[in-house]
Amino acid sequence: MEDQKAVIVGISGASSSGKTTLARLLRDIFPKTFILHEDDFYRSENELPTRDGLLDWDCAGSLNIPDMTKALSHIRANGTFPPFVDSKEDQNSVGACPVSDAKIAEMKAKVRDWVQPGQSGYEVLGDGKEGSGLRICLLDGFLLYSLEMQSVMDLLDVKMFLLVSRAKATQRREARDGYVTLEGFWKDPEGYVDKIVWPNYADAHAWLFEKGDVEGTLNERVLTERGILAQTGKGLDIDMEITFEWTVETLMKQLEALGKR
Repeated sequence: MEDQKAVIVGISGASSSGKTTLARLLRDIFPKTFILHEDDFYRSENELPTRDGLLDWDCAGSLNIPDMTKALSHIRANGTFPPFVDSKEDQNSVGACPVSDAKIAEMKAKVRDWVQPGQSGYEVLGDGKEGSGLRICLLDGFLLYSLEMQSVMDLLDVKMFLLVSRAKATQRREARDGYVTLEGFWKDPEGYVDKIVWPNYADAHAWLFEKGDVEGTLNERVLTERGILAQTGKGLDIDMEITFEWTVETLMKQLEALGKR
């Protein structure tokens, strides 16, 4: 870690699995933390592939992967948000926060204590002020662990994977107003999740699951080999408050381990 100025934490999962909500919560409780969104690397609409006659925003071909790896390399070397990235994703709403104020306060206190002098977090992040310790970059993306994204996976120091059922993902996605894009605004046409979003998720992530069933059991051997962390054995639609606490505690442990390298 001597040559790195930032730790890059991947938070991935299907569209509407809670990635952006979780990333924004973590940004608010870990010091010196910023978010880079995979969605900020979409190609322009006239470059997007199509599937079933519809624009396909949910496959690796829709993303400028070289630009993403360039941005991650900049972050590792400089510890700053890439000046050449124009973020649109933070303009998108993720709805009401599903985590209670009490749980957020509890986790904030836990992290605050953890970064005090003499504590493990202090060794990694310093005193929480600029100029001391490492920064944290949270990379939020729906395709981070697709095999087509190997160059991106290679630049992630911590890899977290969120689970969600097809029914829940569909319900959440269809409740959204739409998305800010380079060209303006995109709203899913009717049936978009069934025709585009979920099939692409299933195709890209089958390798992480037993028998390729993305609503089944994760393949723990593959997860271990690739260093991907997930809440195994708890089902698919885990309460966000539980996921939030798991993520905070897991990230603290991972940062401590990285600090000892």
